[in-house]
Amino acid sequence: MFFNSPEEIEKIASRSGTSVFVVPDDTEVKIKNAIILKPEEKTTITIEQVRSTTAQLNTKQINDQYVIIRPAEKLGLAAGNAFLKNLEEPGDKIHYILITSQPSQLLATILSRANVYFLHADFDITKISSEDKTKKALARELIAAKPSDLARLAQEITKKKQGVRDYALEIIGIAIEMLYKAYFQNQKEIFLKKLTKFLAAYENIAKNGNIKLQLVANLC
Repeated sequence: MFFNSPEEIEKIASRSGTSVFVVPDDTEVKIKNAIILKPEEKTTITIEQVRSTTAQLNTKQINDQYVIIRPAEKLGLAAGNAFLKNLEEPGDKIHYILITSQPSQLLATILSRANVYFLHADFDITKISSEDKTKKALARELIAAKPSDLARLAQEITKKKQGVRDYALEIIGIAIEMLYKAYFQNQKEIFLKKLTKFLAAYENIAKNGNIKLQLVANLC
């Protein structure tokens, strides 16, 4: 799933309890009166910080309350597991916003409870559900592909002469959305495992990694 501007984050996050937003590290995110959870003295977000934030939220919420966790990949294992308890019953008015440039580094259990949104300034989110049959077909093929199929699919995806990186990212993004829907409908771990591979592929290609190489290496 995609969004076009950091200014949209609050509105998108208000629709659900937990959302992950993939943006460059220097992206400015402003939400009024949000609780900010970030590394302090240590290089990771600690379990003590998570518990402190939980204590702040243990009052009845009248208005929407946003908790920004940034960078979300700095949640330590213990802190991530403590955070998961909050996700089970976040409350109607509490919205967790995880900001990261490395979504593949998040705990799979967190990814299984959140929607992931990618910043794409030149891509219209409505086009994902439009009638672009070629992109959707390629996304489905990637999801179902055996390792021996990936080189052929990578060649098919990169044969465009212009805009090939954005084209590849759009196809992977559609595949990610399909995997999320499949996971939430069926709760089968195979979709979650595939999802982490596609997130890694998206992340590496967005950072100007070789498209063919990243498709094959990450999706095997």
